[in-house]
Amino acid sequence: MRSDLRIAIVANEKRGDGNIELRLQSKGYQVVTLTTPSSVMGFIYSDPPDVILMDLSSPDEAFLGIIRSLKDDFFFSTIPVIGMMPEPAAEFFDWEEYPLDDFVTFPLNFRELFTRIVLSLRRLRRVFDNNPLTRLPGNTSIQRAIEQTVGKPMAVCYVDINHFKQYNDVYGFTHGDEVLRMLGRIVSNAVKDAGDGFAGHIGGDDFVFIVPFDQAEAVAGRIIANFTAVVSELFNEEEKRNGFFLAHDRKGNEEKVPLMGVAIAVVPTDSPKIGHYAKVAEVAAELKTLAKQSHKSCFVVDRRKF
Repeated sequence: MRSDLRIAIVANEKRGDGNIELRLQSKGYQVVTLTTPSSVMGFIYSDPPDVILMDLSSPDEAFLGIIRSLKDDFFFSTIPVIGMMPEPAAEFFDWEEYPLDDFVTFPLNFRELFTRIVLSLRRLRRVFDNNPLTRLPGNTSIQRAIEQTVGKPMAVCYVDINHFKQYNDVYGFTHGDEVLRMLGRIVSNAVKDAGDGFAGHIGGDDFVFIVPFDQAEAVAGRIIANFTAVVSELFNEEEKRNGFFLAHDRKGNEEKVPLMGVAIAVVPTDSPKIGHYAKVAEVAAELKTLAKQSHKSCFVVDRRKF
C-alpha cells in the first residue's frame, strides 16, 4: 500500500484533533483537515483525496449531507469515507441514509484506524473498476450504464484525443498522463453541469459520457471548448503559431503533427437500430472515424433514423 496516500479529515472546528493529523503524517500520509462544511465539497471537487475521515462525534446535518453528496456522485462515490464516532453512537447511526464505508470509535485506536484505511482501499480495488489514472468508472461500469440507456432518449458519446500517441511519444508519458487526467476532469465536469449523466474512461485516450440527448451537443461543445483552451498551454508559442508540432513516424521520418484536439461521436440510444450495447459501440466507431477526419476538434451526431 502506498505511503503517499492523500487523506482529508472532515471535523467540526471545535473538535478538531491535531493528534490525528500528526499520527497519519507519521505513516507518510499527506493530510489536510477541513473544518467548514461549505468548503469540503469544493476541495474534494478540485483535488480529490484517496480517503476521507469524518468526525461524527457530534453529528451535524451539514457534515452528514456531505456523505450523501459524495455517494450520489458517480465520480466521487468510490472515495472511501470512514466515520469516527463514540461507540454508543454506532448502534443508532442511520447507515442507510448516510452510507459510510467503515467506522472507528473514540477514543481512537490508531493501529485499528491505519488498518481500516488500508482495508478500505483494498476493498475498493476489488469491487470497483475505476481507472487508476482518472478515477473515472471503467469498462464494466460503462457497459452497465450503456445497457441501462438503450431505448431511452439519451446519448452515448465517445471521446477520443486526436494525435495523442504522437504527443505522448514526443513529450513523454508523464505529460501524456496529465493530458488524460485533464480530459477526464473536463468530461466529468461537463456532465455534472448538465445535471444528469455518467462519465467513464475506457482506457488510453478513449472516454465515454452519457447525457440526455437534448443536451448532448451542448455538453460536447463545452468539452471541446474547455479542452481547446487548456491544451494550448501544453505547446510553446512557435508550435501554437504554426498549428503543429514535430514528431517522427514509425520509419523515423520527421512529420508535422497538428495540435491535439478531441473527436466526439454522439449516438442516440432511442434509435430503432440500437438494440444492445454492441450496436452502440459499432455506430460510435463509424462516427468517430468521421470526426477524426478533421484536424480540429469536432463532434458528429448520428441522425439516421434506421
